[in-house]
Amino acid sequence: MIPRGLAAAFASLLALSALHVPARAQALPPGSTLRVSLNTELQVLDPIVTTINATRVFAHMVYDTLVGVDSKGQYHPQMLEGWKVSDDRLTWTFRLRDGLEWSDGKPVTAEDCVTSIRRWAQKEAMGQMMMDAAEDLRVIDARTFELKLTRPFGHVIEALGKAGHQIPVMMPKRLAEQGVGKPLTEAVGSGPYIFRQDLWRPGERAIFDRNPRYHPRPEPADGTSGGKVAKMPRVELISMPDQATRVAALQANEVDMLEIVPADFITMLRKNPNVTLGEMRGGDQIMSIIVMNHAQPPFNNLKVRQALQAAVSQEDVMASLGLPSDMYMPSCESLYMCGAPLSSAAGTEVFRNAGIGRARELLRESGYRDERVVFLHAQSSAILNPTGLVIAEQMRQAGFNVDLLTSDYATVAQRRFSKAPVEQGGWSVVPLISNGIDMVDPLSNMGVSYNCADSQFGWYCDPQARPLLKALAEAATPEERRILADKLQESFHRNVNVALGGQFAAPPAYRSELQGVLPFSFPLLWNIERRTK
Repeated sequence: MIPRGLAAAFASLLALSALHVPARAQALPPGSTLRVSLNTELQVLDPIVTTINATRVFAHMVYDTLVGVDSKGQYHPQMLEGWKVSDDRLTWTFRLRDGLEWSDGKPVTAEDCVTSIRRWAQKEAMGQMMMDAAEDLRVIDARTFELKLTRPFGHVIEALGKAGHQIPVMMPKRLAEQGVGKPLTEAVGSGPYIFRQDLWRPGERAIFDRNPRYHPRPEPADGTSGGKVAKMPRVELISMPDQATRVAALQANEVDMLEIVPADFITMLRKNPNVTLGEMRGGDQIMSIIVMNHAQPPFNNLKVRQALQAAVSQEDVMASLGLPSDMYMPSCESLYMCGAPLSSAAGTEVFRNAGIGRARELLRESGYRDERVVFLHAQSSAILNPTGLVIAEQMRQAGFNVDLLTSDYATVAQRRFSKAPVEQGGWSVVPLISNGIDMVDPLSNMGVSYNCADSQFGWYCDPQARPLLKALAEAATPEERRILADKLQESFHRNVNVALGGQFAAPPAYRSELQGVLPFSFPLLWNIERRTK
């Protein structure tokens, strides 16, 4: 049986095929363009200032990083030839590979990289921790630079190889010098593709051409490490807000890949021999997160946050997605994802008596007086729409006066940075999702790493977590890191920095003639080619 709406979606493909495409974008032979529909539209070209997934995909295509991480979580030199560490682990010397070029033809230099690292560290939590421990970051010669620390920081390589949001991409000095106060509007990188800004049609498509100046590593591609060979001459990110239209386009061979398959269509696509669904397990899955505004009432009150935490039934939230039972967990209370290396039950005793009854009790104890709770609801998202409706209803049952403010995802993503009171356009609660790769490391996990920081919306602050984060940054052994990660999770649950809505898989789907698709938490659009018939 065809899911409701799919027939209409096939009809809407006539409109899709009629979209204006610049003549230059049609010049390549058939089959030489990889056509991809992401879950969100590319709007921001600066990967340091936003956590939107479309920007992350864009950044990994256009830019490169000093260090890459493979599908097993191991780190390898990427733009770097290698590095050396002093015996006291306070001096790190990095050397770039020979022959690296920016897409504008200029050589990549150590000065570019030092400036890029400094820019990234202004915004990203792990980078801030690293630079807080730094005495100096200086250029030695055109290909060599040095990081000198005043105290141990045990995550230097993990920081420089971070693949998740707010990526430490390298860019020319003239761009990196612009700071983070205003997003960059120009993209010059050393990655496998060049962004064709002259052909960009926001709301329609973004086009990328193979970068002839890219120098891939000799190793096979694995995660964000190895040779990122652009086997397809061109990639197009095609905007299609309607979920059913995306699925219809995939089946009709109008697009080659979907970042996320809507749950209603998974069973049908599993039966289609022309379509392959990716598998996502453990840390490759996604966590639903409910962010509360700690800067404004009522969630500046711990008891109110605890009430929301108690009200959320993960099983009901996950059931709203309509996923097959093998694609979600009825409950996951681990901040670092279940089925991942740091999965833990630390601090989860707070959930033993959770439920609507306990939430009402906590809300009464808090002194809550029916204040309006502005709930930012992204109706355009296939994931945030159903989960948001369930979370809002659970909150109402607990006694919250929920004002559901419905809009598209782009509007929600912009408004959530407002610290204003709700009467002046602010907000109280916003659900979101986070890729597992952004959750598995405490020093980059948004639930603890941005503690008392002004740069991350939600603005939680737990003074008891500060020494734990500092100790974790300096920890030298896996055993020490595990103990401190558990203590941080206990602190997280006690302070209710954010609430967890549940863990699930949001699999990609692609045409079965594609080969070389890399399994990862988000789309990596190199190494892919069409299988010849």
